[in-house]
Amino acid sequence: MELGFLKPLFDRPGPWASVFIDTTRTTEDAARLQKLRERSVASQLIDAGADPYTVRAVMGRLADQPVSGAPPGRAVFAAGAEVVLDVPLALSPTSIEATWSILPHVAPLAGLRGDAPPCLVAYIDRTGADLELRDAHGRESVGQANGRESQGRGHRSIPADRYEWHYRNKVENSWNETADVIAGELARQWPESGAQLLVLTGDSRERRAVHNRLPERIRNVTVEAENGSRSPGASKDVLDRQIAEACENYARDRLQSALDRFHVGRGRPGEHREASVDTGRGDAAEGIPAVVDAARSHQVATLLLAQDASDAGRDVWIGPGVDEVAVQRGQAQAMGVAKPMQARADDALLRSAAAADAEVLLVPEGMPGPAGGLGAVLRWSL
Repeated sequence: MELGFLKPLFDRPGPWASVFIDTTRTTEDAARLQKLRERSVASQLIDAGADPYTVRAVMGRLADQPVSGAPPGRAVFAAGAEVVLDVPLALSPTSIEATWSILPHVAPLAGLRGDAPPCLVAYIDRTGADLELRDAHGRESVGQANGRESQGRGHRSIPADRYEWHYRNKVENSWNETADVIAGELARQWPESGAQLLVLTGDSRERRAVHNRLPERIRNVTVEAENGSRSPGASKDVLDRQIAEACENYARDRLQSALDRFHVGRGRPGEHREASVDTGRGDAAEGIPAVVDAARSHQVATLLLAQDASDAGRDVWIGPGVDEVAVQRGQAQAMGVAKPMQARADDALLRSAAAADAEVLLVPEGMPGPAGGLGAVLRWSL
């Protein structure tokens, strides 16, 4: 999970109301159940000490829920009588959770928001491409890339005279120009799209030509799918399954790669081990003291969080700055924090990781992850 969308939560002081709630409406009594859920949220927040104005803001947002098309769940974060972030969830929370704490309780998002990577899809033919951005919550059109043929040239029958070769060569050049246009538009949109995976579908010859023209950094995360078409009304069922499979493979490979780097780089729990000169691998941190130290110096590239992390709920000491985090109160004071406050380790580390443009990967149960459930792959060795 990329953490950039969480930054608005860390630009203002708490305390914070953090709510995770099931919003499915698949039963006849869905409206009644939703009212009961909302009452449970209000009760939990009041019991935790939340101020009435922030509680009212949360309840007003939860009441503004569509009757149809609701996501499986929502995460709502509010402070100072204002809802700052409302996140649709790909999975339903198993229980209602509403907390009041100095930091927003964002850690459950790693398991509930969905790990399908944002995906840019190009539907390609010989005249251009339609571009679409998909994520776990939907899809949207993000424009077109049109070649010269789309501007009135069309497809003509090939003449059977001595100019046939010249015509074929001209058409070939036109196709190549269209591929250049599509590849250029994809490269232009890629940084701002937030996509992690590119899918090329449609005309087989043209999509291969586009693939070959992409910058290497994009080509390395590009797959081709057979069953897409640019034609209006074309069925996308088979393509949807292919894209879902490609996203699953990408997420699985990304996690495995991070775990491989972590296992190579780690030393004993709670310690750093420098990277091997031969492998060039990055260092790793394991356990709260080591990960806190790495987060404070903005070293974390990937934060690893196990589903059953026993260390996640342990307290650390924080200040108002995103990199002001320490294992002991005295350490925080030595950093210049006048009034250190306690916060959950997972939330404090996610705050630091988001500020450093890191990512968080959830390690499922059964996979060998960091001891205590918290670890990191680092950008450089100490």
